Amino acid sequence: MSVLSAGEIGQRRQEVLGRIARAAERARRDPASVALLAVTKTHPVELVANAAKAGLTLFGENRVAEGVEKIKVLREALPGLTWRLIGPLQTNKAKAALQYFSAVESVDRERLAVHLETLLAAEERTLPVLLEVNLAGEATKSGALPENVEKLAKASLALAHLDVRGLMAVPPLASDPEQMRPHFRRLREIRDRLASRFGRSFPELSMGMSGDFEVAVEEGATEVRLGTVLFGPREAV
Repeated sequence: MSVLSAGEIGQRRQEVLGRIARAAERARRDPASVALLAVTKTHPVELVANAAKAGLTLFGENRVAEGVEKIKVLREALPGLTWRLIGPLQTNKAKAALQYFSAVESVDRERLAVHLETLLAAEERTLPVLLEVNLAGEATKSGALPENVEKLAKASLALAHLDVRGLMAVPPLASDPEQMRPHFRRLREIRDRLASRFGRSFPELSMGMSGDFEVAVEEGATEVRLGTVLFGPREAV
């Protein structure tokens, strides 16, 4: 499979930014309040380099080992890139994740939160995190169930070295983007309830992918995680 050039990715980036802007305007939001996170899972280092040349700076990887390999290769030549871990995190890979990723969007259980806290406290630093919610209780997906999110939030907020910034979710896929709207709305409502319960802001909502990101923006997404619409289909793994 050929790798897209920086010019091709740049054109796709501009088209996506335009779609984000129009969706934000429909919701009377500032388009600048929505971050575009480029998902590079299974894509080669060459494509990431071309994406950076095309103006993309925020990248997400699903697997720690794969992400670390890319970051190691690229960080000297492209030090301005920001990497977030967006996939499930096993505790035995947490130390590596903390070395290479600027944020973890997939904190889904108290045990992981406590383990991260222990590692961060030893280094005397704070890590931005998002709490992952499994909105439909799908057995194949990670994330805290909606009824357990408040408990996870309470435990995570008590950890001094975790900066709980908001929520992330990967709702059930649907062929019609409009079918995703109730899921995105529910995540926003959960976030708002947490904000009221704990008397603090949870400003980030990471939701929306290539097939539904405009609906997600209309429902309050502050970050959309896009791969296919920017880079084409992923390589099989």
